[in-house]
Order: sequence, then structure tokens, then C-alpha cells
Amino acid sequence: MKILVGVKHVPDTETKIKIGADGKSIDAAAVTKWIISPFDEYALEEALRIRDARGGGEVVVVAAGPPGAQASLRQALAMGADRATLLQDERFDLAGPLARARALAAVARAEQPRLVLLGKYGVGTDEGQTGAMLAELLDWPHTFAVSKLELGQDDFVAEHGIEGAIEVVRGGLPAVITCDKGLNEPRYPSLKGIMQAKKKPLDVRSPADMGLGADELDGAPPLVWEALELPPRRAGGQRIEGDPQSVASELVRLLHEQARVL
Repeated sequence: MKILVGVKHVPDTETKIKIGADGKSIDAAAVTKWIISPFDEYALEEALRIRDARGGGEVVVVAAGPPGAQASLRQALAMGADRATLLQDERFDLAGPLARARALAAVARAEQPRLVLLGKYGVGTDEGQTGAMLAELLDWPHTFAVSKLELGQDDFVAEHGIEGAIEVVRGGLPAVITCDKGLNEPRYPSLKGIMQAKKKPLDVRSPADMGLGADELDGAPPLVWEALELPPRRAGGQRIEGDPQSVASELVRLLHEQARVL
């Protein structure tokens, strides 16, 4: 079985973000470390487990983004993916989910996988729309935020949490499925995997190579980032001084009157 895994190149979740000069994007130069979006790691791990359990197949990872995204693809190859494709274009950084879905759809049509796995969303934008849009473009079954997945020869059974219950979804293959935390525990690249990743194929293509026109990337997008700003700084903590009894009394009063948690 061929499985296509979409990954997004994002800043490390512990990185201190700065706003770019345009006021609507992050300052990429200030980001010291970029990684695979954590939810995409669950998708990649699941694809690797499916391939290994079936004793064969191919896991192809794809990203749409700037040249730096090659680092995330190399990480995916080091984890065990067989080959990678980068649709390289700076415009993907500010592109909406539909543009990314179109890019993934173009690769899927060329690769003809039986299954496409993605994270439930890319951290940072948290839109959660690319998977559903991709399935619509391909006219394939789709389910989202999956925490358990079982595959048959031509179908799947997936579970995801809803308010107060677990929903079970059945569908046919090929399909698009987005993955959530709890589906598995992603592996770390081994030293052997890192060395092998250097020799695995990483194909760099332009959107034009895949038949995508400029209007499909930045022409009248349904979602536009107009401004981006950091949350306000938190107010400093309040120090209560005095003997233990008076401190306890004042703390209870503050929790009741100000915090309103008592």
C-alpha cells in the first residue's frame, strides 16, 4: 500500500515568536528551530506502522513551503519514510488552507496513494480545514482527528472523540484521514535512520510543475491574514505578606472577590 503523508514545516512550539515587519506574519529569521508540526508526526508514525505491519508498501511525505521545509522532510525520511516531495514556493507560508489542499491534491493525483494521512491541523494556524478540503478536491471519503484507525483491504474503521462519546466512522479506500494525539507515540529518528535519510530521494518541484497556476495560490484566497499581534503581557503576581493567619484570610478573600473561584 502506498501512503501519502502531508507534513507542515512550523516553528518549534517552544520558540519565542516575533511579529514580522509586515504586521501579519511571524519573523522567520527570529525562529531558531523549525520542526514537523506535532500532529503530522502522528500521521507519519501511523503510516510507518501500517507499512511495517503489512510487510511492504511505500510511505511518501510531502510538504508545501519554502526551501527550509526540506529540513522537516529530511527528518521524516530519518524517521523511516521512503521518499519525499517538496512543492517549493514562499507563498505557501501565507497561503490559506485551500491553496495547501490544492497542492496536496496535485501530488496525490500524481502518486495515486491508497491513503492520505495528515495531522488534524498545523500548529500556529490551527485551521483544521486542509484535510477536509483535500478530500473534497479528490472526491474521497474523509474523517478527522482520529485516535484509532484500523485498515482492511478496501476500507477503514476510525474512531474520534466527540463531546461525551466516541464516534466510529467506516469508509472505503482511498481516503483522507487526519490524525490526533493518542493515535500512537511517534518515534525518534535513529542514528542509522539519519544517515540513510541523506541518500533517500527528496524531489523538489514548483507549483507550476504540478499544474498549479498563480491564481490557485494567491488569487482571491477565501482566507486572508490582515494582522497578527502577540497577546498582551500578563500582569505581575500579587504578593501577600503578614503572619500565616492573616495571609490565609487575605488569600481566601482574593480568591472569592477577585478570582471568583470560591
